[in-house]
Amino acid sequence: MTKEEKAIIIQEVAQKIAGAATFYITDGSGMTVDQVNKFRKLCFSKGVEYKVVKNSLIKKALQQLNIDHTALNGAALKGASGLMFSDTANVPAKLLKQFHKGGVAKPEFKGASVFADFYVGKDKLDALASIKSKEELIGDIIALLQAPAQRVIGGLTNESRVFAEQA
Repeated sequence: MTKEEKAIIIQEVAQKIAGAATFYITDGSGMTVDQVNKFRKLCFSKGVEYKVVKNSLIKKALQQLNIDHTALNGAALKGASGLMFSDTANVPAKLLKQFHKGGVAKPEFKGASVFADFYVGKDKLDALASIKSKEELIGDIIALLQAPAQRVIGGLTNESRVFAEQA
């Protein structure tokens, strides 16, 4: 790969990192072509972009964005790496867990950046999967706001039935 090609890839990765709220780092080494194709198809269906990138180019892209990536330098940026980009924090984690349920251990979660916070290690995958999306939070808030109104309406409805029965 020439320096010009590397510079283009670094620029692309930097733009994707800057434009996405979340990126995950995975290890897909040892996956068969069929497994990779199935994983990419699943990513596409969930709106997640998956791209295999050399660690040195990921580091340079992060440096270009002035992001302190020292938390990722350990296990996350060693070995083969694939990047997953998403605007919803929990979607890549849920996607990885769903793919693993099919009996495939790879791609393996190595680390993630969620709203500029780093999560490194396999043990963080469950926590990331449990993060609620914006839509889920809005739904919870609406349900909480509707509950008192529904109680009042229910109470008024019961009162009107009692009044109608007495009349």
